[in-house]
Amino acid sequence: MHRLKTLYKWICSFIVVWLMAHSLITSAASASSISYIRDTEIENAIRYYCQPIFEVAGLDAASVNIHIINDKRLNAFVAQGQQIFINTGTIAAAEKPEEVIGVLAHETGHITGGHLSQLYANYERAQDINIAAAVLGIPLAILSGQPEVAIAALGLGSQVATRGFLKYTRANEEAADQAALTFLDAAGITSEGMLTFLNKIHKQSQIYSDAQNPYSQTHPLTQSRVNFVEHHTQRSSYTGKKMSEEFYRIHDRIRAKIIGYVDGLETVNKVYPESDNSIPAQYARAIAHKENGNYDLSLEIVRSLQAQVPEDPFFIELEGDILLDAARIEESIEAYDRALAIIPWAALIHQNAGRARIETQDPELLPAALKNLKTAARLEPNVSSNWRLLATVYGRMGDQANTALALAEEALLRNRLPNAVTQSNKALDLLPRGSAGWLRAEDINLRAKDLQKDKKS
Repeated sequence: MHRLKTLYKWICSFIVVWLMAHSLITSAASASSISYIRDTEIENAIRYYCQPIFEVAGLDAASVNIHIINDKRLNAFVAQGQQIFINTGTIAAAEKPEEVIGVLAHETGHITGGHLSQLYANYERAQDINIAAAVLGIPLAILSGQPEVAIAALGLGSQVATRGFLKYTRANEEAADQAALTFLDAAGITSEGMLTFLNKIHKQSQIYSDAQNPYSQTHPLTQSRVNFVEHHTQRSSYTGKKMSEEFYRIHDRIRAKIIGYVDGLETVNKVYPESDNSIPAQYARAIAHKENGNYDLSLEIVRSLQAQVPEDPFFIELEGDILLDAARIEESIEAYDRALAIIPWAALIHQNAGRARIETQDPELLPAALKNLKTAARLEPNVSSNWRLLATVYGRMGDQANTALALAEEALLRNRLPNAVTQSNKALDLLPRGSAGWLRAEDINLRAKDLQKDKKS
């Protein structure tokens, strides 16, 4: 029985993400691997969007993790542990911040509604082996990158039983929509953005959904959701109300940034004609030229932006990124340090500054690199690359004890449990007994061994 429950929990942890990932557009092609992007400005903007929604929903913003997925499709979903995922395509397609906020309000509704826990419980109650087989096929498809595995698996079992489960998930979607509208009203934000974005999704989903049985969908028909939100919007006292100009300024910038990074120069030139000299247009061009390797032109544009807004840390950060890509490493360090003087809390910029100092191969810069990377690891202790870079610095400084401890941290985060045990044992042997580092090594050692036992059971 214990193994069966463990199997169900494993299945559920995959299926829930898959179901939520397909909450907006169902496509067999989406069983491919997920690629994440990290960007301080974009992540900060999404948190800014979420703040009024989280407040009225009673969520602690610090406990919610936000992830940006590099995918052009319109999508967002949640996963266990208050994790919100949003596609770059969602942000790029949204012409106004209210559209993205509406999407995020819906996902917040899933969190506050406890829908993930309910889905787990629903799977554990399932007795029909055919449903279990169908469910199992989806994570296998995700892991193998073969969407046909999911299609075949979903063809198994009783259609009646499967429809019963999907009806349960449809109820969650409807509840999340209702919660989103409640949150938007409570925060004084119009639901027009949510309606506009659902209409965009409806146009795309018709490509995939029109010929399918509505009872076989994991979520309500998009038109039903559009009608529900439209009815609310017609009655809401907040319809027609604009947000503060700061939201629109931020949105125009992160949208331009994503288009520049993800869509390339050709799309940038279509979205932002040569006659458009706005800050977002210049920003998109600078990024697109950087991605194309046109570093001199990219630098010229970004320095023009800095002349217009001298204290903008993200324009300065972009200068550092361009210089680092162009192998002008010492100059990139200077740019990163200028950005950090304005936003010292930016873990990613600390990481890049530390990485750049490592790349100079100058031993005199190792103490400064260590400071950058220790700050990055303190701000983002669950980012494994911070610990790998710290291990590199400690190794070059001849500090074997802290090298082992940093490698143990990295191994634990990457679920490389035997390596975590080996490196933490080494750290325990080398660090002063009872010191902070020694105690952390002991914690890692015990945690890794416990996880190994769980895997065996």
